[in-house]
Amino acid sequence: MAFVDPKGNIAQLGKIEGLQVADFGAGTGVYTMLLAQKVGDTGRVYAIEVQKDFLSRIRDAAQDTDLTNIEVLWGDIERLGATKLSDNSIDIVVLANVFFQVDDKRETLEEVKRVLVPQGRVLFVDWKDSYGGIGPQQDMIVKPDSVRQVFDESGFSLQKSIETGDQHYGFIFMKK
Repeated sequence: MAFVDPKGNIAQLGKIEGLQVADFGAGTGVYTMLLAQKVGDTGRVYAIEVQKDFLSRIRDAAQDTDLTNIEVLWGDIERLGATKLSDNSIDIVVLANVFFQVDDKRETLEEVKRVLVPQGRVLFVDWKDSYGGIGPQQDMIVKPDSVRQVFDESGFSLQKSIETGDQHYGFIFMKK
């Protein structure tokens, strides 16, 4: 069984060098660090996280690896304006293994839409199942059809489904 591959998921975005990327719910920073390498010196990655200890870990990891294109922001992805990012300033938002935890999915997508440039993209990855407690609790799993529906109703179009490993599913959406 192949577990989720963040590097492979990011690769499915294509060339992202020089882009502005926001990692919503950055957690431990796995995606943040990989994205920072891919966007290069001319790009920037914003790690948005509500748990301050995670932000400290990301900041320390960025310093240890000399990645100067990462900015950590304490923010709430579930409240409009609470990520502290400017309107229409981000090329790609990453929502990886976080949507199942979001109480107000529509409000989160309003925040995603607010910060994205026109035709900005969303890399979305989440759990298919609980897998006996390895993943989230069963009642927290968000099914792919529900995700597609809420994104469509929130002003996004599906660009493509992506390969994410056996326990996850993924999409790339575009802001309409």
